[in-house]
Parts: sequence; C-alpha cells; structure tokens
Amino acid sequence: MRCRAELYRTTSAHIDTAIALALSALVLFLIANVYPLVALKVNGTTRVATLTGAALGLYDQGYAAMAVLVMVTAVLVPLVQILAFLYVLVAVRTARRAPGVDRVFRTLAALRPWGMAEVFILGSIVALVKLSSEAEVSARIALVAYGLLMFALTALLALMPAEQFWQWVERRAA
Repeated sequence: MRCRAELYRTTSAHIDTAIALALSALVLFLIANVYPLVALKVNGTTRVATLTGAALGLYDQGYAAMAVLVMVTAVLVPLVQILAFLYVLVAVRTARRAPGVDRVFRTLAALRPWGMAEVFILGSIVALVKLSSEAEVSARIALVAYGLLMFALTALLALMPAEQFWQWVERRAA
C-alpha cells in the first residue's frame, strides 16, 4: 500500500542549465589541458608545465604509477565525465533514445568518486606555496581554468542527481 508521501524532491533546474554547465566544463577542460599550469623561474631560467607534460615528466623520472594516477584522475576521468554528461543530457533534451544512455549514466555515477578535481587544485596550491621558497612560481591560465572546472563539475553534479535525470527522462517520454 502506498502512502503517497514524498520521499525525494528533485531540483527544479532546467535541462538546458545542465547542458550549459557541461559545455562550460568542456571549454574549461580544454583550456586547462592546452595552456601551461605554472611557470617556475630558478636562477634566471623559466620553465612552464602543462598538466599532461607534468604527468609525462613523472613517467620519465621513473614514477610511472604516479603519472598514471595523475592522468586518470586529473585528465581522463573529468573528460569522460563531461562527455558522458553531454551525451546523456543532449539525448534527453532532444527526446531521442540514444544507444546506451542508461549504461552511460550508470558509468557516470560510478566515476563520480574518481573525479578528484578538488584534490588536484588543493594539492597544486600547497605545492605552489612550498615551491615559492625555492623558486619564483606563478600560476598560469590553465590552473585558473582547472579551478573553475572544479566548480563547474561540482555544480553539474549537484544539479543532476540520479533522481533528477530520471525525472527528465520521464518528462521527455510523456
């Protein structure tokens, strides 16, 4: 017997808001991975580092496990999350039944704990502060973009819990 009591209330966010956040996250992700994260100036020599360049540098120095961890948590998981969000949201928005949307959404839910943008940003700030005593350190546009990406992904995850997604699917099917 049903008591008709409300068990969960979804947000009243519109699907277009979620798509806009996902597209913003994609642009920020591209900026964060194309431009340099930091510049280090030691004894008159300046070196800049990109995120993938830093991971490759770790690999070259014999830290293969750390390089893989950086690539997976800071590059691959956010990219897969963003692309999966766009795939799922655009399919729901256009009321088309895209192949594997249910599976993609479940994969997206499973990836959430592996997206560690917040940890990466906090670790970067700590490292920059520690390095500033040894060298002249300056943050570059990619670090700012990655920080903004962290907020965009957090907002997107908050805007689209599983219940909200299924509510959008039911509305489009009706």
